[in-house]
Amino acid sequence: MLWGKHSTPGSQATRTCLIHHSDRGSQYVSIRYTERLAEAEIEPSVGSKGDSYDNALVETINGVYNAELIYRQSLRSREAVEIAILKWVHWYNHQRLLSSIGYIQPAEAEAHLYQQHTGQAMAA
Repeated sequence: MLWGKHSTPGSQATRTCLIHHSDRGSQYVSIRYTERLAEAEIEPSVGSKGDSYDNALVETINGVYNAELIYRQSLRSREAVEIAILKWVHWYNHQRLLSSIGYIQPAEAEAHLYQQHTGQAMAA
């Protein structure tokens, strides 16, 4: 599951929503499952059939946080796991410098991209 930002067609408004990305397993395309996502206001996302990159991003980030967080300590309750994950995600987005984006934080890269995108939209 990922938090995502989506622009409303025809406007520059952006809303933040929860996106659940999955493979094409039968449980993920069932009617009841889809209804439950809609009830919880979660946007479904399913990769294209036969796409080898279907879950690559999600699996990569899960592997990173498992290696850096979950396997390095003993978390004794569900609440402890949730708090540790929230702290790790905040650190990852706002403090960690990523070489793949020029040794800046992901939040800073997103802000630059947003600024660039809104500047282009205003110029048009």
